[in-house]
Amino acid sequence: MRTIVARCVPALIATTALFAAVGIAHAAEPVPPRSAGCPASVPTDAQCYTGRDTEGALYWIAIPAQWNRVLVMHSHGGPETGAPTLERGAEDLKRWSVMVKAGYAWAGSTYRRGGYGVTMAAEDTERLRKIFIARFGQPRRTILHGQSYGGGVAAKGAELYGPVAGATPGAPSELQPAYDGVLLTSGVLGGGGNAYEFRLDLRVVYQYVCRNHPRPDETQYPLWMGLPLDSKMHRADLAARVKECTGVGLPAAQRSPEQAAHLKTILSVVKVPERTLLSHLQWGTSLFQDLTQKRLGGRNPFGNAKVVYSGSDDDAALNAGVLRYEADPQAVGALAEDSRPTGRLRLPVLTLHAIHDPTAFVELESTYRDIVASAGASQWLVQTFADEAEHSYLSDAEYPALMTALLDWIDKGDKPSPQKVAALCSQYEAGFGTGCHLQPDYRPPPLSWRVPALGR
Repeated sequence: MRTIVARCVPALIATTALFAAVGIAHAAEPVPPRSAGCPASVPTDAQCYTGRDTEGALYWIAIPAQWNRVLVMHSHGGPETGAPTLERGAEDLKRWSVMVKAGYAWAGSTYRRGGYGVTMAAEDTERLRKIFIARFGQPRRTILHGQSYGGGVAAKGAELYGPVAGATPGAPSELQPAYDGVLLTSGVLGGGGNAYEFRLDLRVVYQYVCRNHPRPDETQYPLWMGLPLDSKMHRADLAARVKECTGVGLPAAQRSPEQAAHLKTILSVVKVPERTLLSHLQWGTSLFQDLTQKRLGGRNPFGNAKVVYSGSDDDAALNAGVLRYEADPQAVGALAEDSRPTGRLRLPVLTLHAIHDPTAFVELESTYRDIVASAGASQWLVQTFADEAEHSYLSDAEYPALMTALLDWIDKGDKPSPQKVAALCSQYEAGFGTGCHLQPDYRPPPLSWRVPALGR
């Protein structure tokens, strides 16, 4: 895969600043934490709070009746391109209510705006941590938990707000780490270049096969743009085009031979599961529109000019016919500056990833592992894997097992093995339900197994 290096030039600095731009002209007045009814699935004896920070980000906080004095700061997935809402925050709290059930306080920011911005989201999460401390006091331990896109946010936050080189227990408070450990689940890891480049591959291969996104009689645009800013296309419109070409959305028996052949070619070349083909195309449409035009000033961070595609019935014709694009070096650098971790860890990081994750491919864990190893920090990383095929949420019992293993590492210096996490999960099944699927011996292949690397 291509190595992404940020370039510190004035134009790049100006471009990078776009990632942190507030999405509204004037942020509303901040609202301190105030009592709110807890979402369904949160323990009934917990206390919940909502508010708005100084940058306009909304947030939820939940504190169990028997709080163990450990706070979980949650960085959510996405990113959505619309405006943040309390309803979205409530959905996050409902999904991760297992943390509250296990005795942990939970706090999650909606981020200050929709759209891409990893460093911005890490800043918003850190701002909420300070709000929590001001209102409820200093926890005994604070764990940063990132899910999906939030995994990339938390990986960045671990480096921005983790221990400072040379800091000691008696150092000034500003040198003390914000977080004691990090939990990354289903993480979009390795930076936006590594994580999203395959969606350009999907766009060009899909267009080569289907020629309906855009159609020949519609405005033509470089596919890395996602969509022109003035486009009114919605997900339902895209779904109709995908169904028209591939039959996705129809039972397999109802697809025409041409549709079946189209689908086989796309899935064989790009290696995405059928059930998330539409979702990946949607991200390669609406999120690319946000990323390239609103955050990168109309510049392209993804390139496929020399990529060699394979897996079709006629690879020579495919490679001769797909649209080709050169990445803009400033856009590549700006995206890396915003989202790519350095790997210079100084605190415990524990990960969990479904082996058959259809959205954030498990191979991203190999990319993150290699980044950390290159920085000489492998001693701070433990990765675990589950024989599951979901992305947004895995088995209930796995999460308290991960938290216990991470806290033992922090408190006792007991660095967990994947085998220990699996054993802990089995112990937690009695209280959280059966369903431990951890595979301690699994090691994911490199990202190049799934994403074409030849020519990058």
